[in-house]
Amino acid sequence: MDNIAIELRGIDKSFGPVHANKNINLKVRKGTIHGIIGENGAGKSTLMSILYGFYQADSGEILVDGKPVAIRDPNAAIAAGIGMVHQHFMLVENFTVLENIMLGAEDSQILNKGIAKARVELKRLEREYALEVDPDAVIEELPVGLQQRVEILKALYRRADILILDEPTGVLTPAEADHLFRVLEQLKNQGKTVILITHKLREIMAITDEVSVMRRGEMVATRTTAETSVEELAELMVGRRVLLRVEKGEAKPGEVKLAVEGLTVKDGRGVTMVDNVSFNLRAGEIVGIAGVAGNGQSELLEAISGIRRAVSGSVLLNGKPIDVTGRADPSELRNRGLAHVPEDRHHVGLVLKFEECENAILGYHHDKRYLNGVFLNVDAIRKDAEQRIAEYDIRPPNPRLKTANFSGGNQQKIVLAREMERGPDVLIIGQPTRGVDVGAIEFIHRRIIEMRDQGMAVLLVSVELDEIRALSDRILVMFAGRVVGERDPDATEGELGLLMAGVEGRKEAAE
Repeated sequence: MDNIAIELRGIDKSFGPVHANKNINLKVRKGTIHGIIGENGAGKSTLMSILYGFYQADSGEILVDGKPVAIRDPNAAIAAGIGMVHQHFMLVENFTVLENIMLGAEDSQILNKGIAKARVELKRLEREYALEVDPDAVIEELPVGLQQRVEILKALYRRADILILDEPTGVLTPAEADHLFRVLEQLKNQGKTVILITHKLREIMAITDEVSVMRRGEMVATRTTAETSVEELAELMVGRRVLLRVEKGEAKPGEVKLAVEGLTVKDGRGVTMVDNVSFNLRAGEIVGIAGVAGNGQSELLEAISGIRRAVSGSVLLNGKPIDVTGRADPSELRNRGLAHVPEDRHHVGLVLKFEECENAILGYHHDKRYLNGVFLNVDAIRKDAEQRIAEYDIRPPNPRLKTANFSGGNQQKIVLAREMERGPDVLIIGQPTRGVDVGAIEFIHRRIIEMRDQGMAVLLVSVELDEIRALSDRILVMFAGRVVGERDPDATEGELGLLMAGVEGRKEAAE
């Protein structure tokens, strides 16, 4: 028992009729990186929220360093040496890095002395764990990878010996993820214990020492990472064999459905984010847009879908213009056959306080089949939602449940079902599998291919290069707001990576 940092015994937790954790037993060895994987809704985040004091278990026991502890809130978890980096960061955006680090952990009644002490300690932590960040930078001005560093530094500043990370690479670029893994190795080498919650099996194989698998609220297996495989872990997660590659036939492109010419878009600060971009999208093909996050992909999708105004340029949908520089209206575009799965499902795709069945018709609520005179036909709405829940395997299968109570992957399925099942001519998708587990990824990929084969034109943006290469029939690469190259899906990762860094793009432009 001397080498066990955390032990969970018989942890059980229900939320009404939903049995989230069922008699969970888990041991995590000191000085290791321990992965916890499972499908969306398997109970991973609930279990870690119990360990961090957000929830109280209905029954069971938590031991830290072999001693039973009562973790009634996050302060008790911090006192026990446990820190947590959440999937959605818990930072005050208009505070500086140093202010966020100190928040809730002020040492001195004389604030200036507290700040001076915190600054010295922060610098020490930055040097020791290669987590350099400007202590005076304002959080909202930092890229997401640096914001995550601040979250890790917050935990280390509070003397955490056990660090929980919930889906830490879901918002990171490949380069940022690689740096995070180096940081985690450094933490491990310094004697820290890391618990990593993720759905990305290749990350589990690359970084963890041991991995535990959850399925439908139960802990079904623990494996030494070096003695297992991606295939075995995927089967343990889902309870069946999982196809880990995308199977698709040749595309049969038809007429141009979306024509973008000279599109230029600026952000709220007046910075040009999309710079004179032109391309065509045809029926029956998937065009993927690759690029490091922040190079204009998001703004491009927002302009095409009517969410953001363009400065100049033109867009034709089915041969007819969209007023992208003026009064383009997302609801009008939906009626004209353009469906949009936004990158940010929480702020743009869903109203989390609404029930599942309400979100399932959001934006389509004027459809005659959902109306009974001037009122909504609630029975028709719920019946339609039940059908989509079954088709897309949305869990739990309850159309009356508040959308906030679904896992991230199941929230994504709600949005995908709503947009895909309307039979649009053009489907634009931002980050289709962000925060989604391996079983759901297989389903979503298959569904996107089916949409293409039915003659739909699909425009896909993803930070997952493997996903872009697997799904796309053509790949456009964006760098600094421009399309710097077009490649076939058999292009190597290295070739695409050079374009994403702007290296090859500059050569092509010169030639």
